[in-house]
Amino acid sequence: MQKENAVTVELINPAGLPTPEMYAQVGIATGTRTVYLAGQVARDADGRPVGTGDLAAQVEQAFVNVHTAITAVGGSFDDVAKLTIYIVDWTPDKMAAFGEGAMRAAARLGVNPVKPVTLIGVAALGEPDLLVEIDAIAVLA
Repeated sequence: MQKENAVTVELINPAGLPTPEMYAQVGIATGTRTVYLAGQVARDADGRPVGTGDLAAQVEQAFVNVHTAITAVGGSFDDVAKLTIYIVDWTPDKMAAFGEGAMRAAARLGVNPVKPVTLIGVAALGEPDLLVEIDAIAVLA
């Protein structure tokens, strides 16, 4: 599919709310197709684990997989309107590893990872080696 050069998601931080560095408070979607991704985890294209025991490596791979899924339907990471991130046994000290993985993915893909996001700590994910899962909603022109 060919992507048009239209911005479908505008990101803002409204006055009266904090201006976070790692995410945007609001995404305004103006496209015509909504894409809902299944949660993406640290697996390569052949389903093999990536980054066992390494949160930063798993975050990087999950973001890469989100990007791969979005581009497969003719979009780009710019079209992501909302991310939900699930991290096993979340504690605030894990933020550095999470940020490192997100920034490595952003550099690798040439994208801006800042989106409206919800981060949820969970007891476990679908397989015992998984530390993170990222699902996304995107709006395409």
